[in-house]
Amino acid sequence: MSKSKKIAVILAGCGVYDGAEIHEATLTLLAIVKHGATYDVFAPDIMQYHVVNHLTGNEMQEQRNVLVESARIARGKITPLNEFSSAGYDALILPGGFGAAKNLSTFAFDGINLKVLPEVEKAIKEMVQAGKPIGALCISPVILAKILGDVQLTIGQDQGTASAVEKLGARHVKTGHGEVVVDEKYKVVTTPCYMLDANIVQIAEGAENVVKTMLDLI
Repeated sequence: MSKSKKIAVILAGCGVYDGAEIHEATLTLLAIVKHGATYDVFAPDIMQYHVVNHLTGNEMQEQRNVLVESARIARGKITPLNEFSSAGYDALILPGGFGAAKNLSTFAFDGINLKVLPEVEKAIKEMVQAGKPIGALCISPVILAKILGDVQLTIGQDQGTASAVEKLGARHVKTGHGEVVVDEKYKVVTTPCYMLDANIVQIAEGAENVVKTMLDLI
């Protein structure tokens, strides 16, 4: 695969309960480079919905910024999402984690009445209009269901979430570990990752299969 292929990665913070899922994010970055492409990391410059103590699961009385927290995963090399332009990228990918449902959208609180952060919606619509692939892991496909409507995707096997994306107009496909679902019209590639009871090897397989499929669609 040509090293000229460049993928934009959107993060939602740092940590599964209030930001980007770190395994999914890191293994996505690894898969991109492993298959000969490069990446830039983006995140919205907003305050995250709340902060969760990842040891206890309890909410903490502090505030954190999504861009600043995402910079932990990106090792400081990150750009505010409002500066994103589809012209510079061949594909876009969104790892999962509750940040996708709390910071990038309101799915965690509003379900099918969710709102998507405007700069996230703008980035996705730009890529679709340009005919460029979009990948989504774990819970983040719900954002694509909201924005695109009639799109084929997967969140794994969770009936409640599958029902929600179908009510948004999407066509849900049940999947197992590492499996991907491709929507040919929108060039959307999705995989369940930690929406299933998964281990880190299975997460790596899912991330790699999404990235490989996206690169094949470019």
